[in-house]
Amino acid sequence: MEGLGQFFPLILIFVVAYFFMVRPQIKRQKDEKKFASELKRGDKVMTKSGLYGKVVDLNEQNNWCIIETMAGKLKFDKSAISMEGSKKMSPAASKK
Repeated sequence: MEGLGQFFPLILIFVVAYFFMVRPQIKRQKDEKKFASELKRGDKVMTKSGLYGKVVDLNEQNNWCIIETMAGKLKFDKSAISMEGSKKMSPAASKK
């Protein structure tokens, strides 16, 4: 029983790390994948590189989309889309 008692703090650290670090990351990745699969024209998005824009064209077979930004139209892989941008866009950018 003493051997198990010595490993209890180490086991506790791994359990806490799983629930506070690993599990939220897995959930975030699952949510991003679901969001990317449900993209449609007109959605306001933010890329993983921090660009905000609006989806103007989608290609489901090749898994890419064209996003219109203030700088023009850019082609991105759907996996580069991070999240819905309308929640975090500035008022000036969201009017575009």
